[in-house]
Parts: sequence; C-alpha cells; structure tokens
Amino acid sequence: MKAGHDTVLILGAGINGCALARELVLNGVSVWLVDTADIASGATGGSSHLIHGGLRYLEYGDFELVKESLSERARLLRLAPQFVRPLKLWIPSVNRLGGLSSATGRFWGWKWWPAPQPKSGRGSWLVRAGLAFYDLYARDPLVPRHRVMRATAAGTPPVNRNKYRWLSSYYDAQVAYPERLAMAIVEDARRLATIHRVNFRVFTYHRTVLTGEAVEISPLLQTDVNQFASTLDPAMIVNATGAWVDETLQRLHVPSNRLMGGTKGSHIFTFNPRLRELLGGDGIYAEAPDGRPIFITPLDQTVLIGTTDERFEGPPEKAVATQHEIAYLLDAVNGILPDAKLTPDDVDFHYSAVRPLPYENAATPGVITRRHAVVKHDRMGVPVISLVGGKLTTMRSLAESAAGEVLKHLGRSVTENSRELQVTGALDHRIDSQSLPLVMEKFAARTGFPATSVAAVWRLYGSWTHAVLSSEGLQIFGFSFDRTLLDGSDLPCQVARYAIRCEQAQTLSDLVERRLMLLYHQRLTKACLHRLAELLAEAGRLPADQIDTAVAAEIARLKERYGKRVE
Repeated sequence: MKAGHDTVLILGAGINGCALARELVLNGVSVWLVDTADIASGATGGSSHLIHGGLRYLEYGDFELVKESLSERARLLRLAPQFVRPLKLWIPSVNRLGGLSSATGRFWGWKWWPAPQPKSGRGSWLVRAGLAFYDLYARDPLVPRHRVMRATAAGTPPVNRNKYRWLSSYYDAQVAYPERLAMAIVEDARRLATIHRVNFRVFTYHRTVLTGEAVEISPLLQTDVNQFASTLDPAMIVNATGAWVDETLQRLHVPSNRLMGGTKGSHIFTFNPRLRELLGGDGIYAEAPDGRPIFITPLDQTVLIGTTDERFEGPPEKAVATQHEIAYLLDAVNGILPDAKLTPDDVDFHYSAVRPLPYENAATPGVITRRHAVVKHDRMGVPVISLVGGKLTTMRSLAESAAGEVLKHLGRSVTENSRELQVTGALDHRIDSQSLPLVMEKFAARTGFPATSVAAVWRLYGSWTHAVLSSEGLQIFGFSFDRTLLDGSDLPCQVARYAIRCEQAQTLSDLVERRLMLLYHQRLTKACLHRLAELLAEAGRLPADQIDTAVAAEIARLKERYGKRVE
C-alpha cells in the first residue's frame, strides 16, 4: 500500500503522539501513527499516575508551567472523568521555617546560592505559600482549597509524629491507567477521522525506513493481520518517540545536537492492607532523607510508591527498577509512616521508565525543566520536527502547540482544538461515586454480566462499556457473545476479544500490561494467561502451536521486568 503526500507521519504512540494524532485529525489532516512497540508502552505506562500542576515547580519560579498544568488538570477532570479523578494529598513538614532560604535561591535562579540541606526539609510556611499560589492559579470548583493542620489533629494520616509537626492537605488528580487514557484518545482520533473524512491509521510493532522522501513501514511481528509493508510519502514527520528521540533522528539520518537527557523513575506497588488503611483513601507527598519527592498514593486495590530520579544513559527499554531503588523507596515509606512496616516481601510488582526530558547539564536531575518544546530540523527532503520534554498532565497542550506548527508548515490554519473535547467513555459519566453503583446494576441487568464485572470493565472504558459488553455492539464488531470470566478476575473474556479485535492488541503483554491492566491484579494466574493466548490464537495473532511458549515467555517477562509473580 502507498499513501500520498498529504499525510503526516507521527513516530511514537505514547500519550504525546496519540494526543497529537487526535489534534491533527480534528483539523482535517490525515495521520499515520507508527511505533516499534505497542501504544503507551514507554514512559506513558511508567509514570506516577498523577495529573498535577507541579507544586515544586513554583520553587524554581516556573509559574507559566504551573498555570498551564493546572489548566490542563481542570480540563482532564471535566473531559475524562472516567480516568482522571481528584486526589487528596498530605504534605508533612518537620518545622515551620525549613527550606525558606534555599527556596529563595532556587526561585531567583541564584547558582551561587548554598545548596538545600535535605535534613531540614520544607517547612509548613514554605508549603503554605506554595499551596496558596496553587489555589490562586487553579480556581477549580471541583478541587477544594488547601488546609494546614498539626500532625496530631484528628482525621490526619498517622505520619511519624516524632519527626513531623505539621500536615498540609491539598488536591491534585490521579489517572488510574494512563495506558487506557491513551487508547481512548486513539479511539477519539478514529471517530474524528470518520467525521472529517480523513485517513487515520495506527501501526504498532512496525519499523520505519526513510529513503529519499519515501518512508517504508514494515511489520516486526509476523501474523496474518499484520504482515504487509506500506509506503508513505509524508508531508511531514513528527518525532514523538520520547526518550528515543535522539535514536530516531539518527535512524532517519537527521543531523542534530543531543536533545534528550531523560532520567529514570522507578515505582513499587503493594497490596499491603495495613498501608491502604493508614492512607484512608488519601495520598502523601513527602520528602525522602535526600530531599527527593516521594509519593504514596492509593491506586484501585494497590498502593503506588515512587519515585526515584536517576541519570540513565542506556537504551530506555532496558530501564528496570533495581534492588537499591526498591530498598530506597521502602525505607522512605517506613520513615514517613512507621506503622506501615513494609518489607521487600510486600512489593507485589515494580516498574521503571525513562522520562523524556531535555538534555541539560544540571547539577541534580530534579531541576531539569518539565516544559515541552517543538524542535525543527534542517534537512533536505521531508521536513522533520521533534517533540522534546513534557509530561502526562500537559499532553493535550503540547499536542495543540505541535499541531499549530505542523499546520503552519502545511499552509493551513488551525480550525479546531481539543480544549472542550470529551474523551471517549466520558459521555454520561457520573463522578458521583454514590450514583455509579446504580448505573452498574442497571447495565448488569441489561447485559447479563455480574455487577462486579461491569464495574471492572467500567474502570477501563467508562461509558464506552456499552460498546464492549452489549450484544448489539458485539454484532457490529463481528464476534460472538461470551459471558465467561478470565480466571482469577472479574473481567469477561469478551473484553479481551474486544481489545484484540478493536484495539490492536497483538501480544500477551499488550493485553496484560496495557489493555486489561491485569498487571495491577493481585491474583494473576497462569490459567488466565493461557486463556488470553487462546483468544489471540483465535483471532490469528498467535499460531496455535505457540500458545504454551507465549505463556511461558510472558511469565518470564513479568518476573524480569516487573518482579510480578504469576500463580
């Protein structure tokens, strides 16, 4: 297959690449989205799951980034409430005045100013000042204002009261599964492509080779649905490969200075019921002894603890949480919440990813800017731009900015933007947790699935659940009705069928880690993996004689990359 010169080629199907594809399609531009792996398989899936304004950016005087982030946070709370929800966070402080002097130097950018002393931490006055700015910039009716309380006050989490004297509460937001948000944005782009009558295609597990002004796109997996090479004469190439930006430029033979200098962030997850009870549904944002920020946040049935921030020079796909990092995070939690008493045995799984940060010769990784930039490259032939930096929260505004640059090059004007565009699955979604169970019960009665299964699917799809589970929707997508459940899970096999047929799930890891989010299930069984492999074989994604081999490979991958045990 060969496509013409009116199509934009986006390399990288992370959250930024997906958001940009949607923005361009919304403006009537044909897009091909290509990735050498799966959708959201890089830093998107290895994040802290936070949609936040960047409270600590205030210390560096980056008010514009904070305002932009808070504005985008408010949008996501309104436009993607099935994925993004408010989260109450507590900041413990050792004293009142700690950190004021060093924060003053960071705020004004005085490089000669003495470095901060980690032992002192940020005092309650500094935290209160930051939160006051936060509330002023947010002006969000969905998010309550901050409060400052003594650590011994009723209703506060039981932090180490021998160390902490004050607790400040404020609200940010959390996205349960960034991978599912990325998939919903891709579904938005598909729907918009039909409305605007433009071409939108997604190629996962494909490599690209640039020859002159033509790009050959060939599959990396050999299956009967994914075996033909395609050729594109793109109007522009957008390099949205995140931590792989420099590697991609080399592969495209585009001369460039080094752009990326990402740092590795590792997280651990635990199902420890004692820790979940101590948190009481809230999160904690504190400092480790070395001054790094630590988040302890409830996430569905588990608790996320992160993150580290270390220089990383190897291939980004090789980033794995080390035993040193795991011990560091466990020690930090036990120092903040002594009653947690976490041990290495409490770590159910972990992950690590390389942040797509710009290359800077900074003294410490934490001071590297989280701003995004669009970099143009001087190259004969096909024009190329790269997306550098950014974060999960600002993916939409980055896409809007990049789309403006692309449209300008194409000689077109921006006609629409996604500032008020609901994400697929948000329609008729109720944030009110009291009304949601009633919605589940009604849908369960209509479809014949248990209410627990409807609730499990709703966490992945929001109101799009009707298209996944209703018999009418299944007839449209051409497969039979199946009410059986995956072993050890409330998820119906029907959802896996949908993910394979309609969401381009090609491998077991696609299903486990990014479509069904089984990585976050406490009890993941070999029988469940075997059934998923059978469904892949049924759809032609996997040869039937390789089912056992694929299951064994996924079990080994989960152990090596995530420390996840399969029963």
